[in-house]
Amino acid sequence: MKLIPNQYDSGDCFFCGESNPVGLKLTFYETDTEPRELVCRWSPPSIYKGLGRILHGGIQSGLFDEIMGWTTGHFFKQSGVTLGLNIRFLKPVFVEQEIEIRCRIDSQDRDKVHLIAEITNEKGTLCTKATGTYLMLSPERFKSVVGKD
Repeated sequence: MKLIPNQYDSGDCFFCGESNPVGLKLTFYETDTEPRELVCRWSPPSIYKGLGRILHGGIQSGLFDEIMGWTTGHFFKQSGVTLGLNIRFLKPVFVEQEIEIRCRIDSQDRDKVHLIAEITNEKGTLCTKATGTYLMLSPERFKSVVGKD
């Protein structure tokens, strides 16, 4: 797998920013196999749990949002914003165990990208799956939407 360099210059994103002191500092890789996917491996610390040892569903949702945004940007060389996420929680995802998040492009409809992603546990069991739709924007429009100067 090939490491994808961080394309966001500020470095303060909660999920991928290297300079965010409380951030997750996720890194993403592109697979060598078809279909092309982005992959992230992460061991969530217990501070991100909900009940018991389960990784909070909001954090899982954020992981999907992040990898889908990276997938859109990487494969289309254009930034996108989230139009919708649909998440199915199938089995518990536990903290303090390595998980793998994968994402691939399902289809494209003009400026809309449809994606499929999943979280598997350290045994490779599918735990959570998601579909998402992202709207690709010009660099100027993206900066305007996210509030960058």
